[in-house]
Amino acid sequence: MTSFEEFANECKNIEGISGSLEMTSVVAEFFKKVDDDELEIVTRFIMGKVFPVWSEQQLGIGPNLLYSAISRISSLPVKRIEGFVKETGDIGHAAEKAIASSKRHVNFFSEGKLSIRDVYQRFQKIASLTGKGSQDAKIKNLQYLLAAAEPLEVVYIARLAVEELRIGVGEGIVRNAISLAFNISPDLIERGYMLTNDFGHVAHTAKKEGSIGLEKLGVVVGRPLKMMLAQVAEGIQEAVEEMGRVAVEWKFDGARVQIHIDGSSIIIYSRKLENVTFSLPDIEKSVRSGVKANTVILDGESVALDSDKRPMAFQEILKRFRRKYDISATALEIPLYLNIFDILYLNGESLIDMPLVQRRKKLEEVCDKSILANQTITDNTSEIETIYKEALDAGHEGVMLKNPGSFYTPGKRGKNWLKLKPVMDTLDLAVIGGEWGEGRRASFIGSYLLACRDPDSDKFLSIGRVATGITDEQLSELTKLFKELIILESGVHVEFEPKVVFEVAFEEIQKSPNYNSGYALRFPRLVNVRTDKSIEDADSIEKVEQLYIRQKGR
Repeated sequence: MTSFEEFANECKNIEGISGSLEMTSVVAEFFKKVDDDELEIVTRFIMGKVFPVWSEQQLGIGPNLLYSAISRISSLPVKRIEGFVKETGDIGHAAEKAIASSKRHVNFFSEGKLSIRDVYQRFQKIASLTGKGSQDAKIKNLQYLLAAAEPLEVVYIARLAVEELRIGVGEGIVRNAISLAFNISPDLIERGYMLTNDFGHVAHTAKKEGSIGLEKLGVVVGRPLKMMLAQVAEGIQEAVEEMGRVAVEWKFDGARVQIHIDGSSIIIYSRKLENVTFSLPDIEKSVRSGVKANTVILDGESVALDSDKRPMAFQEILKRFRRKYDISATALEIPLYLNIFDILYLNGESLIDMPLVQRRKKLEEVCDKSILANQTITDNTSEIETIYKEALDAGHEGVMLKNPGSFYTPGKRGKNWLKLKPVMDTLDLAVIGGEWGEGRRASFIGSYLLACRDPDSDKFLSIGRVATGITDEQLSELTKLFKELIILESGVHVEFEPKVVFEVAFEEIQKSPNYNSGYALRFPRLVNVRTDKSIEDADSIEKVEQLYIRQKGR
């Protein structure tokens, strides 16, 4: 059994390491050291996660709830706790400072130190609490856990509670650490992660079963896969020259869905791999009437159409995905239509390693034409141009150009799927800070600091600020949203816990020393608040660099 104190000491050590190779080595040694039944937990913990991203278990702990738990332990008012957060710039050190100042801090675990499993089981209990009185029960459980911890443990329990560990360990380092710890190819580790969306399960399999076990990992109904992604097309002619014949589909102005059917059970997952079945009864109805298969996993797009069959604003679609009450009334107001374009699994067989053209035949066998996205395979650039114009005339974003011989690669963005749109590609960026406005906007956060993702760590690299494209109504809504995420405030400047993704359009990417990404966006404009995307879906520095190189023609 590994104590949580050991985990906390490892985290503190990792925070002081700047090089990714040394960090990977330290993480790998820790993975080798922990007990087999702790490895899954530790692998998620070290990335700041408690449960797999697709799990129905959710902690549901925000900063305010955590502040309340700290307040009860320390006998300090919540305002004082918030002050500590602003002083330290970190919720973990703020919790440590507040609790250390209290005479009431006693260890409730008479049997000895907290173990990693003790902390995990307490988080499991918190996640299970729902309904009336659940918030107070969550606070009491947090209070119990924090009061049982030593000062250094408090830092990392508090950070884990809001799933923001901030030690610089991201997917790349965890992948390489598992590879190093158990002497397995990083490509095989990566494949396992793309299929399971859970590095914890991958690490445990790697340790217990090695390469053979990882090779056996496959698609499972009820466990969502990361969705295959697309790159921006340079043009129609270039795509035809690259692929030869091209599978052309409309790029719908909607929200991605992954549908899992197992007998009479239907689960609909969002782009963030959240179960949104309850919020989308019309999509579920379309699936029940339009899909004939016992077990199947489908990939598609849900689109909201108005009375003229034109796409409604993207924010209207997101209202459907977020809705928890008055579902039927909202479904009538914002009806969703399903467009299925791929199939990943059918009646016990994984199809992801089957060419697209063969997957399409399987798809047509099980799906009614009414819910199938149209697809045309051609090498005629004029025909592709016609389909492209038809998609734009219908109000959609453009077209997808797909390689008919390509496999389905979960979570990968490559040249086998290309998107063609009439404007330069937008970027999905994390919001990490902002500034209060002036004059009549003084009570609103008027501009937002944007950042791209470093895939090898959990750090974000600033790339610019956006204030354009935000309506007065959005100003109020966004200010309310981001007030809950403030972790540091100095004058008009605020720093946010990175939880929200903005889709931002821009005229050009420029080199700039003003932001730590090394780049800046020229004339950025807010397009959408992407509540359908998690912070892990924010675009990477590699994508920024690729866009910069392409626009310069180098």
